[in-house]
Amino acid sequence: MKSTTFVSRWAPMCACLAVAGWCGVAPVSAQEGETLTEDGVISGTMNIDFKTRTTPDTSGDLAEGSPAKGAQDEYNFALQVAKTTEFAGSITRLPNLYSKTLRKLQQSAMLGFHIKLAVMSSRNPSEKKTIGNWVGSVPINTQTGAYDLAGGKAANDSPLRIAVESAGKVAAFTDHFSGRLIGKAEKKENLAGYTYKRLIGKKTVEVKVARSDPMRFENIELAKGPVDAYPRTTVNGRLDYDYETGNWLTDGIRFRYSANGKDFEDIVTGSIRWIEDPNRATNGKGYYEFNLRFNEEKNKSAGGESAAFEEMNDEEAFFAIDNAVPALTGRINYEDVMVSGKDVPASSKVTFALNANKLTKQQVMNFFKLWMICAGPTNDE
Repeated sequence: MKSTTFVSRWAPMCACLAVAGWCGVAPVSAQEGETLTEDGVISGTMNIDFKTRTTPDTSGDLAEGSPAKGAQDEYNFALQVAKTTEFAGSITRLPNLYSKTLRKLQQSAMLGFHIKLAVMSSRNPSEKKTIGNWVGSVPINTQTGAYDLAGGKAANDSPLRIAVESAGKVAAFTDHFSGRLIGKAEKKENLAGYTYKRLIGKKTVEVKVARSDPMRFENIELAKGPVDAYPRTTVNGRLDYDYETGNWLTDGIRFRYSANGKDFEDIVTGSIRWIEDPNRATNGKGYYEFNLRFNEEKNKSAGGESAAFEEMNDEEAFFAIDNAVPALTGRINYEDVMVSGKDVPASSKVTFALNANKLTKQQVMNFFKLWMICAGPTNDE
C-alpha cells in the first residue's frame, strides 16, 4: 500500500479504417523499424475510490474489520494509447469476505473489467468511434496471490476478453485472456534480497534490494485488439517491489508475439521509481517515474555514449535515462486523500503522462494491457 513514506501504487488513412468503417484514423503497423518517439504515448486520467477502506461492515455478520458486503474498489479512467486508441471505463475489485463466527466465505475476491474501446481521428482526437469492449471477470486466490485471467468463465460465465464489433468488411472477433498473474506475497517474513543489473554504455551497474517482493507473470496471454495490428501476446517474467523505497524493478519481462509473418520477442528491463512530493503529508502527491528499456542488450549504447554516466555512482546510473536505448519513460502522478488516521489512501487522482522513445505501437500497447491487468497490485497492495 502507499503510505506517507514509501508505498506502491498502463498519415491519416486514405481509405476508411476497416475495423471501424471510419476515415481519418492513423494506421498501426508492426513493421520493424517503424517506431514512435512521442510524448504522451500513454496519457489520460484515472480516479480510484477505495470503498473497501471507507465502507465498513455494520451488519455484525462478517469478520471484524471487514468492509460491507458489496463494497468494492473502483478504478474509473479514460486513457489514450499512441494517440489513436482510447480505453474508457472501469475496473472494480471485490475482496474476500468471511463470516464472523465460522469464517465461512461470504464473498469471493474478484476483478471486473468494464471498458469501452474506441479509435480516434488522427486529425481531431476528440472525434472517436467506439468499436468494442474489454470486459469480463478475474477470480483472485488471496492465499496464493494468483489472479486467474481465464477463471471468469468457470466462476460466473464471464471470461476476460476483448470483443470487437463487425464493421464494413471486417468481421467481429472475440479473443480471451489467459494465464496467471501472481500478486505480491501476503506474508512478508520470508522476502529475499535481490541484485538488479543494467548496462550503461559498456558499464554494468547494479542495485541491491534487501526485501524484494516479486509480482510474477506466468504464461499470460494478452488478447489481441482492439485492431488486428495488435496481436495476441504471451507474457512471462517478473516485476518486483522494493518495500524500502517503494520502487518497482525488473530484470526481464518477456513479450512474445507474431506480426506480419514474423516472430518477435521484447525483453523489458529497468525501473519504475516512486518519488514523493516534499509536502506529501499535506498534499498527498507523489509519482512513479518510468525508466523501462526494451531489448536493452540488443540495443545497448556505444561506448562513447556512456561518458555522461561515468561520474555517477551505481544507483544514480541505474535510474538514469539513456535515450540511446528504446524505452518507456515519463510519469504516473498521484494525488491521494488519506483515510482518516491511517497511512493508506481513501481515494487517488491519477494522471498518466508516459513517453515513447523509439518504440513500436505494438510494444506500447502490450505494456499498457499488462499494466491495466496489474491495477490492483500496482496501486493499492
